[in-house]
Amino acid sequence: MTNRTGFVRWLSVLGILTAFSSANAADWSRFRGPNGSAVSDARGVPTEWSTSTNLAWKTPLPGPGSSSPIIVGDRVFVTCYSGYGTSRGAAGDIKQLQRHLICVSLKDGLILWDKAVAAKQPEDSFNGYLRDHGYATSTPTSDGESVFVFFGKSGVLAFDLDGKQLWQSPVGSGSGKNGWGSGSSPIVYRGTVIVNASAEAKSLIAFDKKTGKEAWRSNADNIHGSWATPVLVDAPNGKTELVVSAPYELWGFDPDNGDFLWFGEGVQDDTICGSVVARDGIVYAVGGRSGSAVAVKAGGRDDVSKSHVIWKKSLRSYVPSPVLAGDHVLSVNNDGGIFSCLDAKTGEQLFQQRLNSAGSVYASPVVVDGKAYVVTRRSGTFVVNLSDKVEVIAENKLDDDTDFNASPAVTDGKLLLRSNRALYCISNKSQK
Repeated sequence: MTNRTGFVRWLSVLGILTAFSSANAADWSRFRGPNGSAVSDARGVPTEWSTSTNLAWKTPLPGPGSSSPIIVGDRVFVTCYSGYGTSRGAAGDIKQLQRHLICVSLKDGLILWDKAVAAKQPEDSFNGYLRDHGYATSTPTSDGESVFVFFGKSGVLAFDLDGKQLWQSPVGSGSGKNGWGSGSSPIVYRGTVIVNASAEAKSLIAFDKKTGKEAWRSNADNIHGSWATPVLVDAPNGKTELVVSAPYELWGFDPDNGDFLWFGEGVQDDTICGSVVARDGIVYAVGGRSGSAVAVKAGGRDDVSKSHVIWKKSLRSYVPSPVLAGDHVLSVNNDGGIFSCLDAKTGEQLFQQRLNSAGSVYASPVVVDGKAYVVTRRSGTFVVNLSDKVEVIAENKLDDDTDFNASPAVTDGKLLLRSNRALYCISNKSQK
C-alpha cells in the first residue's frame, strides 16, 4: 500500500510545516483551531502519555459529548449533555435533556463554571447514528470576549467568559437527515457568528455576535445532509469567501451578506461529515463513503465545475476532516484507521498506510510540530512522525473505556483530549 516515490517527496515536509503554521500556539478558539486548519505551531507537546505518565490533570464531565474543547487564554471551554441518552441502555425521559457549557482552568482542570441549558422540545430521539455521537457534538467558538455555542434545535447562545448568558437565538426546529441530530460547529466572522443549520433549517445563518439578532440567512434545500463546519477562504480576487461542503458539491458564499457565489464538484455522497481545508485560495475536500477528494479554486461565479476544479481523486474518509500540512493533504479513514497523503498540487497519492489496531476514528487528526495526532474512538491516540515515511512513534491509551469522538485542542506544551467521561490535559511533566 505504500508509495515509495511519495516518501522522497515527503522529505521536506517538516520544514514546510514550520513555515506554513499559522496557528496561534496560545489559543485554539474554534473547531480544529485557527480557521479549521488543524495545524499548530505549538512546541513541547508530549508524544507519549498514559494514566500515570504526562497526564497533567483529568476532569470528570457531567455527561457525554463529541464536541472538541477550545482554549481561550487560561481557560478551556467544552460542551456535554445530561438527563437523557447518556448510555446505550435505557435512554430515559427526553424532557430531561439538557446541554452544558463548561469552563475549566487550563492550569489545573478545576471546573470554574457549568451552565446548563434545557433542550427545546421535541428533540430527536436517541436512535440510530445519533447514539454514536449524542446531543453535544458542535464545538464552541470564541472571539476572546464571548463564547458561542450551537445547540441544534435549542439555537445559538452567547456567554461571557464568566458564564453569564448574553443571548439565545433560534435557528429552526427541523430534524437532520435520518434523524442524526446536529454536528456542525459555529464560526466567528467579523461581527457575526455563522452556523450551518442544515438539520434544523436547511440554511446557513449569521447572527450579530453582540445582540444575537439574525444578520442574514441563506436557504438551500440541498444542504440537507451536511454536518460540515464552514471555513473562511481568501479568494484570489482579494475577497473573503465562506465555503461549506454540501452533498456532492462545494459551495461558496459572501460571508458579509450570505449571497450565494458559486458551486463546484465536491464530495460524492448524500451525507457530509468532514469539513474542508483551504489555503492560497484553493479549497480541499476529502470524504464520502465511496471515497472522493477534490481541490477547487475559490473566487468563481455560478457553476465552476469545469473552470475551477484543479483535480479530483478517489479517497475514502467519511467522518474525519482532512489536514493541509505544507503541500500535502492528510486524511484518515474512519473505518480501520487508514492514513493517507495526497500531493496538494496534483492530487497524486503519495502514500497510504493502515495504523495498526486503530479501529474506528471519528475525530479529525491534528498536526503539531511535524507530527500527526490521530485520536481513535476506542484504541487510543496514534502519534505519526511525518518525515521520509509514515512512522508511528507512539500509541497512547488512557484508563477510559468510553468513546473518544472529539478532535484534540492544542497549545504550547499541552494537548487536550475529551471522552464521553472526562476532559484530559496531556503535558510533559518534566517541563514543569
